[in-house]
Amino acid sequence: MRALLVDLDGALGDTRPLWSDWLEDAARVLGLPHELPQDRGAAARVLDASGAGNWRALLERFAEDRAPVYLRPSAEASAALRRLHAASVPIGVFTDAPAELARVALAQLGAARRVEALEVGPGAVERLRAALGADAQVIATRGELTRAAW
Repeated sequence: MRALLVDLDGALGDTRPLWSDWLEDAARVLGLPHELPQDRGAAARVLDASGAGNWRALLERFAEDRAPVYLRPSAEASAALRRLHAASVPIGVFTDAPAELARVALAQLGAARRVEALEVGPGAVERLRAALGADAQVIATRGELTRAAW
């Protein structure tokens, strides 16, 4: 079976609420720019350029502390990933979230050990295709992930 490129937020667990709450919390501490792009990859570039210091480490710590509240593993998604992994289907995950948040989310959702590659930010899908094969199938929802496993 061809490789699967799985949207973290669409198929496994939505990290956006965690990101939004971190931004609100970090704004007080770091003096973040008030208007950040909705695309989190673009927002990360703005934060990197803004001199917001160690925002990536702070995001990772915030995510590690609060991920259990925001992200709950789905039995359906976990079963699909197990089945695909057992069938040796290469699985790549993509998101516009910063890598620090994405890695914590994959671990919290119980998916990290079943994922061969993680790409974040602009061009993530294209980088995964280059790594896992041009014929890789994009999986945008949990339903699509479940159907791909059966």
